[in-house]
Amino acid sequence: MEHANLSSLGKKIFFLYPSALIQNQIISELAQEEFEVYSVKDEVNLKQVLKKNPDSIVFASVNEGMKEKPWEEWIRGIMADPETAQVAVGIITSGPDEEIRRRYVDQIKVRCGCVVIRSDLSVVLKQIMLILSNVNAKGRRKYIRALTDNETNTTVNLPMNGTYINGVLKDISVVGFSCSFRDDPELTKNSLFQDIQLRLQAQLLKAEGIIFGSRMDGNEKTYVVLFTQRVDPSIKTKIRKYIQANLQNKMDNELM
Repeated sequence: MEHANLSSLGKKIFFLYPSALIQNQIISELAQEEFEVYSVKDEVNLKQVLKKNPDSIVFASVNEGMKEKPWEEWIRGIMADPETAQVAVGIITSGPDEEIRRRYVDQIKVRCGCVVIRSDLSVVLKQIMLILSNVNAKGRRKYIRALTDNETNTTVNLPMNGTYINGVLKDISVVGFSCSFRDDPELTKNSLFQDIQLRLQAQLLKAEGIIFGSRMDGNEKTYVVLFTQRVDPSIKTKIRKYIQANLQNKMDNELM
């Protein structure tokens, strides 16, 4: 039941030994479509992560990273191990190899089929997104969120009374963010802020938001701010890129 509840909130998608094309284009595009996607080049530690996240999805680039037999052994091992048997596996190949398709789809029966990389990457992206839809990769979750309260250089500046008050970002998505302040500014619900400055590591983004409400986290008040429809789409693109990089960095640390 616990796993079912977790999967309803969305599934982690791992690309194991992705080619440069997958890494630089497909993964980036999937992140912009609000999928929680990761690049991994360590099959041993990935299996340990999959045991903690058994509803995950793995796309294995079988022309990269390992030779043919180790690939087959690893994939069979994932599907046979009771702790990882729920993981949905898909194959990515660099060309139309009928033997690869027959081995993994017909014989081993991977759940996510075989994706052939073509010159038209839009076709590849659509195929992968259809596969992800079929295995309910997003669940009920619409937007990916990054927790940032322990990150350095993730701050917010809100304009108030001709100056700015500085706060700490707690989390962020393309819908909005939450933040806290050293001294409570006592912000009122539905207040509009038109020149919010968000510091996301090296990036400084400007946005507009409305105070949605607040909550108490221990002795600290946390405010929730929703972006307005007037936020430029390019800002949302940058936020998604930051979120994907943030999540990837945390996953890299878990895989070490």
